[in-house]
Order: sequence, then C-alpha cells, then structure tokens
Amino acid sequence: MDEALENAKSILWAQQKWPGVYFFKFIVPNDKVKLDQVRKLFQSEEEITYRTSKDIKFISLSCKQEMKNPDEVLAVYQKAGEIEGVISL
Repeated sequence: MDEALENAKSILWAQQKWPGVYFFKFIVPNDKVKLDQVRKLFQSEEEITYRTSKDIKFISLSCKQEMKNPDEVLAVYQKAGEIEGVISL
C-alpha cells in the first residue's frame, strides 16, 4: 500500500469509531451511466442524496453508510477513482 493510503487509513482510525457510519461525497458528471456506477458502490440507496449544479453539468452525490473499518472506506474511494470524471471529496 502506498504512503498516501497508509496516511489516510491512519487518519480514519484516529478520527472515527469503527464500525461506524461514514459520510461520502462525490461530484459526478451529469451522466446516467457514471451516476449509476457511483450508486452501485453503496449497499443501499436509502441514504443517498443528490444535488444538481446550477449549470446542470454535475451532480453532487452524498451518502451515509455503515462501514466496518477504514479499509472498506478506502475501497469505495479507490473504486470511485476508476470512474472517469468523478471527484471524491
């Protein structure tokens, strides 16, 4: 694992209780396929909220999800990073 991931993992262990609810936020191009790909990263769509940018080019996707540990959180971010145009916040 590279140094950046190790640092992120250490921060997550220090700043949150595990297992616990983690808040994810992504900026997704307004593209149904890409939005569906990000939605599939989560176990349930019940906790997902959406907000469209003023120019309707992007959608902000936020989700609260129960996660077992920082490895699960980082796995979601890594998968999201593989989707072209998605910005992780």
